[in-house]
Amino acid sequence: MGEHWADFQYEIYLNGMTGAVPRLPTDLTRLEELTEQRLGPGPVGYVAGSAGNGSTARANRAALERRRIVPRMLRDVHERDLSVEVLGRALPAPLALAPVGVLSIMHPDAESAAARAAAAQGVPYILSSASSTPMEQVAEAMGDAERWFQLYWPKDPEVARSFLDRARAAGFTALVVTLDTPLLSWRPRDLDQAYLPFLHGVGTANYFSDPAFRAGLAKPVHEDPNAAVMHFLGMFSDPAKSWPDLAFLRENWDGPIVLKGVLHPDDARLAADAGMDGVVVSNHGGRQVAGAVAAADALPRVAEAVGDRLTVLFDSGVRTGDDIFKALALGARAVLVGRPYVYGLGLDGRSGVEHVIRCLLAELDLTLALSGHATPGTIGPADLVEDPA
Repeated sequence: MGEHWADFQYEIYLNGMTGAVPRLPTDLTRLEELTEQRLGPGPVGYVAGSAGNGSTARANRAALERRRIVPRMLRDVHERDLSVEVLGRALPAPLALAPVGVLSIMHPDAESAAARAAAAQGVPYILSSASSTPMEQVAEAMGDAERWFQLYWPKDPEVARSFLDRARAAGFTALVVTLDTPLLSWRPRDLDQAYLPFLHGVGTANYFSDPAFRAGLAKPVHEDPNAAVMHFLGMFSDPAKSWPDLAFLRENWDGPIVLKGVLHPDDARLAADAGMDGVVVSNHGGRQVAGAVAAADALPRVAEAVGDRLTVLFDSGVRTGDDIFKALALGARAVLVGRPYVYGLGLDGRSGVEHVIRCLLAELDLTLALSGHATPGTIGPADLVEDPA
């Protein structure tokens, strides 16, 4: 192979010969604090904030911190290969960018910048239904790079069908259906600022550009934006959906379907029984249910229940390369990262996102090698111990 993700560190050190240092910290856990200092309280709160008093977001971090890696020595890790197959697609590393909506509140280049960064590094970009850029425009920015579409399953089946048709036509290969947001949770940081971007028509680009959505409006969006926003709010999600409704998705999408927000092994089994292709073990980064189980604590039970039937992915709390290692050891096939790349975007646009991807994968590559592994495939539960609580 010759080239490793870890080589990023030498690139940084060599650039240092001319006096150049990285524009952003290489310890990605510092990005949130920097973003808090540089961006307005509304946007920062929307991204950094969580449900309730933040207990679930803290639990996500604690559950990863509590697991400790046990490195093994004298194993040949000279040549490493981080590539994995996920949902039938060959990926250069077990990482994708999680779907995060309304990115225009962080940076004017918004989703297109994040998508270009993902494409440049060969990492899949998952576009949110609630993006501030229409899906076709994001697809154009990515060329033929790997992209998946995240669906907030709307009440109106015609809008749902239209979204799926558009996503397929725009070259999105996998469908990621978020199940944990039939309602918006109680989020004090947003409530205290009375900040909800959707009310200003931000994060509604896919809807306002959709023929099925527009067919439900009395006047064009630009003539009565408030009516368009109300129409959006009325259909954004559907608390009445249940397991039999998954048949609709199967009928209208011919690629892989992944259910995001699964935390209980029985729900994972129901997903497998319904003919789904994967699940994302996720609690929405702690944004939906305060006091919920940490995603990393839910992961081993889900992987045990359906690992042989479904592709198990993971998000919620991932901040570092060693977090990715731990998630793989706990049974994930690949990991989605959310907030860190959004902070990178807010601080330095597309190059900030690329910085985050490269730091994560350099640190993962080094963690793998220094723990005695040349590929993600050899990592397992035996590589971790749990701190006594």
